[in-house]
Amino acid sequence: MPLNFDPQQCPVLAIDDHLPAVPRDRLVVPALRGRFERSPVWQPERVADRQPLPRSLVHASVLMPLILRGDDITVLLTQRSERLSDHPGQISFPGGRAEPQDASPIATALREAEEEVGLTHDFIQVLGTLPHYTTVTGYVVTPVVGLVQPGFSLQVDSSEVAEVFEVPLAYLMSPAHHRRHAVGEGDEAREFLSMPWMSQTADGLPKSYFIWGATAAMLRNFYRFLSA
Repeated sequence: MPLNFDPQQCPVLAIDDHLPAVPRDRLVVPALRGRFERSPVWQPERVADRQPLPRSLVHASVLMPLILRGDDITVLLTQRSERLSDHPGQISFPGGRAEPQDASPIATALREAEEEVGLTHDFIQVLGTLPHYTTVTGYVVTPVVGLVQPGFSLQVDSSEVAEVFEVPLAYLMSPAHHRRHAVGEGDEAREFLSMPWMSQTADGLPKSYFIWGATAAMLRNFYRFLSA
């Protein structure tokens, strides 16, 4: 991507509102647990941004935190610090590269979530993992899906995370909110998804979040998994 690339300036090619939303009865705790226990036959829609940059691939994990909010479930997301070298300012899940002491991709995701936002494993019940996703920057990412009980408190590492926010799972699992964009031409052409979310600040002012790239792709795969 160009240094000053702004994905929000890419035209919307299509909105996937012809696809059905995941039914509400699949977005409750028993159904989510059952889906991972008895995984259906399905294929991820998106497995990579495009051909990674010419450097050694790095294994990483992210936690897809599903927060229990009464009868609803939200997804916790972060906005990355502008000071980071990879994907600065982008919306992402808590996560990062695997370290030698990590026993598994799940261990990486749990450790990184605690380091980045202070979300401790005591509140998390891991449901399972989704297929790897490879970013253009050379990370092979394992998404780890976990239910998060309320009552936790966050301690954000401001060197990595600029902000933490939540989006209703039902919103993200409705393709009416999935937009398709394209950037580049010829062999360099790349299509990507976005899932814009409008929220409010503590002062009640509108604030928009542009969820795109690898995060949107992993959420789209979660949609395919729950829809299968």
